[in-house]
Amino acid sequence: MMRRMIKAAAAVTAAAVMLSGCMADAPVDIKKSDEEKISVVCTAFPEYDWVKQITGGRSYEFDITYLLANGADLHNYQPSTKDMAEISSCDLFICTGGESEKWVDDALAAPVNSKMKVIRLLDVAGDRKEAEEEKEGMEPEEEEEEGVVYDEHVWLSLKNADLFCAEITDCLCEMDEAHSDEYRDNYEKYSVELKKLDMDFQDMFDAVEDPAKKTMVFADRFPFLYFVKDYGLDYYAAFKGCSAESEASFKTVAFLAEKLDELGLKSVYVIEGSDGKLAKAVLENSSDKDRDIVMLNSLQSVTKDELKSSSMTYLSLMQSNYRKIKDALEKEAVEE
Repeated sequence: MMRRMIKAAAAVTAAAVMLSGCMADAPVDIKKSDEEKISVVCTAFPEYDWVKQITGGRSYEFDITYLLANGADLHNYQPSTKDMAEISSCDLFICTGGESEKWVDDALAAPVNSKMKVIRLLDVAGDRKEAEEEKEGMEPEEEEEEGVVYDEHVWLSLKNADLFCAEITDCLCEMDEAHSDEYRDNYEKYSVELKKLDMDFQDMFDAVEDPAKKTMVFADRFPFLYFVKDYGLDYYAAFKGCSAESEASFKTVAFLAEKLDELGLKSVYVIEGSDGKLAKAVLENSSDKDRDIVMLNSLQSVTKDELKSSSMTYLSLMQSNYRKIKDALEKEAVEE
């Protein structure tokens, strides 16, 4: 009762300030205490950034936690006791819902917050989710998974990103109806940006006349399955996107080198964090050792320090990928 009375008094005070005419040019919000903030816990960076984009200028009214902020890989992450407690008590929990997050079921088994909303990206993706592929030339897994395993890197499809942001918006609007119009407006503006970049990628690949140049060779793990499916591209890679393997056999190295030669490609791709050794080995076994090694970002290992030191966002990283691929394709065209 006392808490309600305090909140009511705060509301009256805020209303008085707003009605005074010359006190402020914009509405004044009473700053919420930590206990009153809407708490959101996200496992991966894209989810965290989407919440920030949709809440916009009201993000200060939310307690948004990014669990992989220490740079841990999605596939190796195990939550701490503190992480489990934060998940159990949060208002909204967002995860990929894939094989790497089997621990989620334990975290949600007996939540402290019985009204918690949960968004699993793979569930939201529905028919758009893709099973992992064992592509020709890939290093075989030491332990074969039983049944269908869905690729977890669903955020690397801009079309999926728009779908996920719409779902996040719906949940935030239900939890904070007073500002739902604001959240929906933020989503609509952000959706325009997502669709524009999606169209930029489509136009870039549509302009490629040689079908061979629409193939990407990765001397690394391959988390870009959703990306290549969106734009009708082909690919070859050393490992599956969620593979735990790190050492490639000479057979795999030789296969990728042969594909670069056969297709006449001038670039080989790796993902963030790669030391480049495998890519260099592939190039050493190809007919052209001067090919470029192009590093793309899979957006799964962004650290808290990186967020503090730059304006890194989901869109900025995807735009960076666009520029790098565009440069590689332009080089292909020039050297044909």
